Amino acid sequence: MDNNTTRPTESFPAARFIKEIGRGVKGARSMTREDAAALYGAMLEGRVSDLELGAILMAMRIKGESVEELAGFMDAAEAAFAPLPSPPGEFAPVLIPSYNGARKLANLTPLLALLLAREGVPTLVHGVRNDPGRVTTAEILAELGLAEAATSAAVHDAFAARRPAFMPIETLAPSLAHMLSLRRILGVRSSTHTIVKILQPFEGAALRLVSYTHPEYLQALGEYFTSAAPHARGDAFLMRGTEGETVANPHRAQQIDWFHGGQRTLLVERDMPADTLAEVPEARDAAATAAWIARALRGEVPVPPSISAQVAACARTARALRT
Repeated sequence: MDNNTTRPTESFPAARFIKEIGRGVKGARSMTREDAAALYGAMLEGRVSDLELGAILMAMRIKGESVEELAGFMDAAEAAFAPLPSPPGEFAPVLIPSYNGARKLANLTPLLALLLAREGVPTLVHGVRNDPGRVTTAEILAELGLAEAATSAAVHDAFAARRPAFMPIETLAPSLAHMLSLRRILGVRSSTHTIVKILQPFEGAALRLVSYTHPEYLQALGEYFTSAAPHARGDAFLMRGTEGETVANPHRAQQIDWFHGGQRTLLVERDMPADTLAEVPEARDAAATAAWIARALRGEVPVPPSISAQVAACARTARALRT
């Protein structure tokens, strides 16, 4: 899916950017949107030396991304791969990034995707195949017999059959996948882990389900979607992640903010802890979770109310994006 068949060979001088962002939390200055796009684009193209790349990733990890930097990174990221054709029909596609998996709770992101697809909503899950110590959405979908989508045609075939499509980030955007893989070397996450969660790979408007894990990202991503994200790219639902995933917590709904046309609306209020917990899989491994999800789809066990409400909200908004 990457646009680039050959990589540019000319190096990109990054020292002036490192000088600004590498001054520490209090002394660092943020880049403009244009400079951030130029730098991140060069990083994705492999035109930044390994030494400079490591310095940039660690400096940004310490400093944190400004809204302008997030916007510039996104501009470069979406220019780095071929967009997917938008599907026809009454619903705009819904995007479910899945880059965390689960450790404590069973990962019910596949249930959310399957329920949306069953309603006729084109649903694309993109993310990682595996993550050591976590159960990923890809692993559960494989247990359910859903093959990866290797092409845009395969994505649309899944939509037509009312199945969610899963496309690994390695297939969707190889240059972004490479940046993610550097975590194994550096030992920490980078700005790319935020970028992939707000990626919008379709040509037309889509609904993005976006989660955050650290409170500072609630403010940063809120400002991004109100002031910097192109409105023509569609809407976003922003919520605190369930172990980093964008599926509602089965035991109590998180607050969900809806971003549409630069406006922010409280869509779902946070629930108080319930006296009775929702029924969930007893085991958290991929096979057990997949078996429980299959039972839920057959109506043999109840779908957690918070997830049913999330499905309904996504379907309403995806339909409204097409009217």
